[in-house]
Amino acid sequence: MRAFIPISQPSITQKEIDYVTDAVKSGWVSSLGEYINLFEKKFADYCGVEYALTTSNGTAAIHLVLDALGIGPGDEVIIPDFTFIATANAVSYTGATPVLVDIDPVNLCISPSSFESAITDRTKAIVPVHIYGHPADMDAINSIAQNHNILVIEDAAEAIGASINGKMVGGLGLCGTFSFYGNKNITSGEGGMITTNDRELYEHCHALRDHAMSKSKRYWHDEIGFNYRMTNLQAALGCAQMDRVNELVGKRRDNYTLYEKFLGNNSKIRLNRTNDWAVNSYWQVCVEIRGLNLEERDELMAKLKSLGIDSRPYFYPISDMPMYDSVDTPITHDIYQSGICLPTYFDLSEDEIKYVCNSLIELI
Repeated sequence: MRAFIPISQPSITQKEIDYVTDAVKSGWVSSLGEYINLFEKKFADYCGVEYALTTSNGTAAIHLVLDALGIGPGDEVIIPDFTFIATANAVSYTGATPVLVDIDPVNLCISPSSFESAITDRTKAIVPVHIYGHPADMDAINSIAQNHNILVIEDAAEAIGASINGKMVGGLGLCGTFSFYGNKNITSGEGGMITTNDRELYEHCHALRDHAMSKSKRYWHDEIGFNYRMTNLQAALGCAQMDRVNELVGKRRDNYTLYEKFLGNNSKIRLNRTNDWAVNSYWQVCVEIRGLNLEERDELMAKLKSLGIDSRPYFYPISDMPMYDSVDTPITHDIYQSGICLPTYFDLSEDEIKYVCNSLIELI
């Protein structure tokens, strides 16, 4: 009987085990230790930025940046309606209002024209999300933001390894935020990162991450801070993954090439699309089944599971959630119903991908 094929699983080798074991043996198992600084240095170099700061998770990274930038009650922050709820929640934590806008039908990232149409005199920032591994149109977004004096914070949680014109995500706005949850392109179990070239922002986030404790007067705090620190154990795992980052991201791209080989000629299926100005890191291989509604999508996923294949639905529009305002985002509401994500991880074999594809074709 064929083994169950999960949607995702981390790639853990002897290198990861050795690094984490070394961190444990060092006695530095909490939020101090050499691996934290090393992880930050490796990640900053990879993204081509001056500064990187570890955090407890990706949501904390977004919230920390927004707080450091003074975003709060009365302010508006524009985000895509099609993203994981964490983006909206992080804005809400500050007391600001997340303003939900529609997406581009090709790359599924925030639409620059929708962004521009949503700007008001209360708009302070935009958080473009690089969805499923595809970067948002940062050239257009940055141009609009600059004209309106709006801060640009990349949510690159799903896009480690993606780039635009040779420049890595995380270095395309004022700052970038990342997640290292277990299903991401690289993982530290839980964890996140902030990247920036702005020294003042980096130092403010650094202070706020540790309860805003004074550098010169221990246990003295000038403002309300947070406990958003990463542990040395997590950073050790992250360092090992960074040593393999090109291999890990490269395998995702190889997986997508195989999915395209087996599914690309099927007229009922639309795979991830990538703009010619972008390099996709394919966090998830996505398929949209033409004409599928929600009930049919869920039925299809259940049938895949009965065949030993895991999958996950596209994100629901945030504007459909009871705690957020309903908005008119026709592209988001059209696309999310027919989209599912298929298994995408390092150890996935060509035979397994072929089985997933053949099963999907048979079912539809």
